[in-house]
Amino acid sequence: MFKIKTYNTISIKGLSRFGRDKYEVASDIGSPDAYILRSHKLQGEALPASVKAVARAGAGTNNVPVAEYTKLGVVVFNSPGANANAVKELVLTGMLLGSRGILPGMAYVNGLTHMTDAEEMSKLLEKEKSNFAGFELQGKTLGIVGLGAIGSMIADAALALGMNVVGFDPALSVEAAWRLPNQVSKMENLQSLLARADYVTLHVPAIDATKHMINADTLKVMKKGSVLLNFAREAIVDAHAVVESLDAGHLGKYICDFPEPILLNRPDVYAMPHIGASTEEAEENCAIMAADQLMDYLENGNIKNSVNFPAVALDRGASTGARITFSNENVSGVLGHVLSVLADNKVNVIDMVNKSRGDVAYNIIDVQQAPAAAVVEAIAKVQHVIAVRVI
Repeated sequence: MFKIKTYNTISIKGLSRFGRDKYEVASDIGSPDAYILRSHKLQGEALPASVKAVARAGAGTNNVPVAEYTKLGVVVFNSPGANANAVKELVLTGMLLGSRGILPGMAYVNGLTHMTDAEEMSKLLEKEKSNFAGFELQGKTLGIVGLGAIGSMIADAALALGMNVVGFDPALSVEAAWRLPNQVSKMENLQSLLARADYVTLHVPAIDATKHMINADTLKVMKKGSVLLNFAREAIVDAHAVVESLDAGHLGKYICDFPEPILLNRPDVYAMPHIGASTEEAEENCAIMAADQLMDYLENGNIKNSVNFPAVALDRGASTGARITFSNENVSGVLGHVLSVLADNKVNVIDMVNKSRGDVAYNIIDVQQAPAAAVVEAIAKVQHVIAVRVI
């Protein structure tokens, strides 16, 4: 019986994936095998030695101490693409709001409470409507920074609206490249994209390399009057630099999902309350993906959509034997030593796979019979082995 500890409110459609015959799921549970969570911050919390994996029902994992967990052999999963459509729709909403006088126009109308004559109000609005005129998106250029699941969906939608689309992603994967519409012009660097775009939308993770990637210097490269949209992560944009650019009349509008005190009550800032993935469908999709990935890892040792371990999968087929999985520091000779331990103890290997990612490696070894506890202990004692498990 596997034990899953939940944080936050996880969609019941996700939690129902855990069959009651194999899983115990609760928010208050002892010695959990895994966590599933949304935005709860795990930094500073003691991690039970029983925890083998953490699944984030969402894309970002900045609420998880990933580097610390990696050293302990704990696999951290996320749910990339599960909330992509929700974010895409909100980005489109942001572009539309930023192109027309929709919000100020509505605020003006709602301020006419002193008027009682509908005909008089109609005449006034006809006279004043020019104050809320804007621009159409058709024919404008959208720059997308980050061409993953969300970025590629936004590219599709923008092209359907008649926009020109340019993109930049220094870490574009082969899978993402296949998904990207061929009408998207790929820029060689961020500056080239910023200089061409009327609208710029950001879809990169919050890592050291992207911290304040939009700053005083990069804002100067953007076209005068352009609109910046940030529905990715707060840390990507230097809010103080944005305010300075807005005050100088260079940046036209800033539309984001990350309010900060300095951004409040400005007519040129539309700040939303962290609602990018706040749809019923997105929460369900993220929870389902997170649960499925946890189950496959706990039951089979397979890894998909991990932010700290390599993608590894080995079909168990009709094998009736056992499966050994272990993680190790990515140095030469570790796998050979483990195989020697198995050979010395006459444990027959049927199939295996080994993958590495950065400083860590992960291995799945199918064997004919379950190894004795002493064999597992010997594997755990091999130099550079981090964690070992028998399934």
